[in-house]
Amino acid sequence: MMTANSPGPSEAAVGLLGIGLVGRAVARRLLGAGFMVVGYAPSLASREALKALGGRPVDSVAEVGRACGRVVLAVFDTTQVEEVVEGKGGLLSVAPPPGESRIVINLSTCEPERIIALNSRARERISFVEMPISGAAGQIAKGDGVGLVGGEPAAIESVDSVLAVICPRRYSVGAVGGGAKAKLAVNLILGLNRAAMAEGIAFAEKLGLEPHVFLDVARGSAAYSQVMDVKGKKMVDRDYIKNTFSKVVQTLKDFTIMREYAREAGQTLPFAEVYIEMMESCVQAGEGDWDNAAIIEAIRRRTLSRAEEHGSPAKAN
Repeated sequence: MMTANSPGPSEAAVGLLGIGLVGRAVARRLLGAGFMVVGYAPSLASREALKALGGRPVDSVAEVGRACGRVVLAVFDTTQVEEVVEGKGGLLSVAPPPGESRIVINLSTCEPERIIALNSRARERISFVEMPISGAAGQIAKGDGVGLVGGEPAAIESVDSVLAVICPRRYSVGAVGGGAKAKLAVNLILGLNRAAMAEGIAFAEKLGLEPHVFLDVARGSAAYSQVMDVKGKKMVDRDYIKNTFSKVVQTLKDFTIMREYAREAGQTLPFAEVYIEMMESCVQAGEGDWDNAAIIEAIRRRTLSRAEEHGSPAKAN
């Protein structure tokens, strides 16, 4: 695990592209450590949220690039990472402030090979460090996110004060691309833990157990996992809109990437296939923007017909 002393306050500006749930959590941590955060997102509401936190919103990616040498990316996917780096009006279209070099810190969960290719194309003009984070936005805001750091050692060292604020706990996983690969594998395990808990709660409910009581039992049992603390109450309360940590559509995106890379590597992911089916069911039911704890609703919908209950081979509803 990589460790560092807590950085002292700094007035140096750090750019932020993407001011969604993760971006706001990152902004809180950087602002709390004394960094000025200059940020942009297409949504006016997101820019206003940054302003309310004490940051300085601007009106374009290029403005962030002119104001800051170090820029953190907390955008949705690989395509958006490519756009804000090398697209029209992207970071490569403008020079950093005088005396600063351009260093990009990517927190987004991305397709590894595309990130490796982007780094290769841009390496003469920028230093690229990736640090996808394991943890929901609320965990990141509290400093409980785990960073998966990939990049050249010198580049990582040059922004270590920023990385240390965002993720006090972080691990080096090698060159650029390693962080994305590790994040996909971690997210696979995390998602399946979430699905197992959801199925257990749905099963307990069908058996007539009170779900809040059963959740306490599960937490105290050998089946315990941290996901019970983060998602369990949302499942039993059926609370998927308030304090959304990670949306169904985001999780579906990540699992689709996992499936593609597994196929290329010649590996089947049977449980991931079922998980994708559950997430697609949620999207079809209009739950795409709900917290991914809503996977339990997909399971609850899978009820048996009366014929199946009595042993007939009829299909489930």
